[in-house]
Amino acid sequence: MIELDGSQGEGGGQILRTALALSMCTGVPLRIVDIRARRPKPGLMRQHLTCVLAAQEVCGATVIGAELGSRTLEFRPGQVHAGDYRFAVGTAGSCTLVLQTVLPALMLADAPSRLQLSGGTHNPMAPPFHFLERSFAPLLRRAGVGLDLTLRRHGFFPAGGGELEAIITPAIEGLDPFELLERGAAVEAYAEALAPALPRGVAERELETVAQLTGWAESQLRLGQARQNEGPANALMLTLVHAQVAEVFIAFGERGVSSEEVARTAVNEMRAYEASAGAVGPHLADQLALPLALAVAGSGRPAAYTCTELTEHSRTNFAVIERFLDLRFDTRLEVSRAGNAWRVDVLPGGR
Repeated sequence: MIELDGSQGEGGGQILRTALALSMCTGVPLRIVDIRARRPKPGLMRQHLTCVLAAQEVCGATVIGAELGSRTLEFRPGQVHAGDYRFAVGTAGSCTLVLQTVLPALMLADAPSRLQLSGGTHNPMAPPFHFLERSFAPLLRRAGVGLDLTLRRHGFFPAGGGELEAIITPAIEGLDPFELLERGAAVEAYAEALAPALPRGVAERELETVAQLTGWAESQLRLGQARQNEGPANALMLTLVHAQVAEVFIAFGERGVSSEEVARTAVNEMRAYEASAGAVGPHLADQLALPLALAVAGSGRPAAYTCTELTEHSRTNFAVIERFLDLRFDTRLEVSRAGNAWRVDVLPGGR
């Protein structure tokens, strides 16, 4: 059994999700204490409990401590079963994080699976649907896994109520590790404003500000499609598509924050990415770690990528992965005229 301290590193829910995923993938039992110890409300909240229960259902695990507020969990996995699953968070908690938990095991299963997930799809503290669809899923396909995502209904904080479907097609001959060291040539750039049940001017002012700050043409400014009953809510997404990777930068509107400020927040995040030579931003750097690690562990061949920033979130994720798999993450800062970047090598064989 692997024992983890949930207060280590960034001390959040990612430790729990990564550990559950790897326990399912490896068949190794898990015990975690001090779950989410560094958060204002420690322990299992609704979305984290849904992750645990989803993992339990997918692999028939025996679980102790699966209840709201629990700060200790014991998870003994069984055999992973591909299938048709439906999981509901029941609040605005992110259903994309539930997908993140069960996806690794199901992409190693012996048959395709379909997940129907409900809850938050566009939350400030979780990967939004469009990020997974445009940035993450194409890279999984490069590793040999099919991840086809369909958004049925937007779910914004605090109302939730979103729905998405994920079709997972496992890698037929095992995951293929790869290198992603450069973005490649620029292909497309566009802004998209979602503002259901809000005055049209909210989205229009955001797009106008983006145009002023970036010089983008009118054809690059889009009013996103969202139903009125999915609001009131607001999200502004900037998408940069390169030959090797796409990145999505998102800022959320909230009471008391102007449309112009929302736009500046999104543009500043995009500019930080553009100022670096890293292929991926900090969020995608974190998301890539687990699938590439499984590919390296399964094939015995290395993988590598570069990123704009190496966060404490990513470093904590690396440390959890190294507890389960016989590999190591080597990181170093590379300085060049094109911009600085962190290089992450995923190498077979532990430290």
